[in-house]
Amino acid sequence: MTTQPAQTPAPKIAIIVVSYNTRDMTLACLRSVYAETSTPFELVVVDNASSDGSAEAIAAAFPAAEYPNLKLIAETTNHGFAPAHDIAIPQTTAPWILLLNPDTVVLDRALDNLVAFGESTPDAGIWGGRTLFGDKSLNPYSCWRRMSLWTIFCRVFGLTGIFPRSALFNAEEYAGWARDSIRQVDIVTGCLFLIRRDFWDRLGGFAPEFTMYGEEADLCLRARAAGARPQITPSATIIHYGAASEPVQADRIVRVLRAKMELILRHFPATTRGAGHALFRLFPLSRKIATGLAAKVLKRDLLRLKAETWAKVWARRAEWQDGFPKG
Repeated sequence: MTTQPAQTPAPKIAIIVVSYNTRDMTLACLRSVYAETSTPFELVVVDNASSDGSAEAIAAAFPAAEYPNLKLIAETTNHGFAPAHDIAIPQTTAPWILLLNPDTVVLDRALDNLVAFGESTPDAGIWGGRTLFGDKSLNPYSCWRRMSLWTIFCRVFGLTGIFPRSALFNAEEYAGWARDSIRQVDIVTGCLFLIRRDFWDRLGGFAPEFTMYGEEADLCLRARAAGARPQITPSATIIHYGAASEPVQADRIVRVLRAKMELILRHFPATTRGAGHALFRLFPLSRKIATGLAAKVLKRDLLRLKAETWAKVWARRAEWQDGFPKG
């Protein structure tokens, strides 16, 4: 009598990792996925034309013969974060899609716990977890509240910086909440983002215009309009270092501001859209003035560098003040 080979269970989660010049972090991320995940998964890594040998290192560390559930797609063009998912997701079949940044480390069965949480709260539609910095202190950017005229006002006039722990003046960051409880939120970060495939398909995935920054906010706001109520659970905790693939600060801020301007245009009510757009344009100017004055009074190099960065961003306002290019 012949013995039938053991059947590999069908994957339950499709884990998508998009990397760009984060070789060592990406390797650590992938190792943590394998070490901390027992739910059957398929893993697709899209390397966006890294110049640091990321693709070669991943291929060497995770040979196909030993890791048949990992597919490496080494691109020769940097497509950006959001468009890379259009390359990766069609390569998968699992009913759950899990977006995971390469500069993360999975802790304490986080992905298993996140899927279990998703199964127990199906009406949420989108799920996220708790993120920590490398020193294990709280990284608050696992989720945030949608922008409003009030939150923009608080940023422009410095109230957010003066009262960072105030739930009133720093409402966009859910100040005062340590992400240590289950809670409904407006936006879940794309660094740890769980969604069912059928809902992803129904929403059309990421809007293609959001190549870097703002893509998860746009998707979550469209999901909420479709009836979803995203939730966060502390049972899914990871390390997220943040901004590892784009070290030039002024460039990163310009990209973020452009995306935020676009979010205002797409998701603010018609009655407040114009005011929100006009007010948000003043934010970099206010930071330039405030950090410049602080640098002169306190004579600190860090403040001087911040002032110089905001001056560069303000000088480049034609690149971000109208959102994405139109036409």
